[in-house]
Amino acid sequence: MPFEHESLVAFAKSFGLFYLFAFFIGVLIYALWPSNKNRFDRAAHSILNDEDRPCR
Repeated sequence: MPFEHESLVAFAKSFGLFYLFAFFIGVLIYALWPSNKNRFDRAAHSILNDEDRPCR
């Protein structure tokens, strides 16, 4: 049973949509997971440390 180009394109578009949607949900869950809050807070404030100064 040979596949036509249009059917393969439609399958690829559908699968790609579901794949990206699942990836987005996974990233969203990771970013909003309560135990990751401290890690993200440290990363957000790490560039504001007083120790980092330009070389003179």
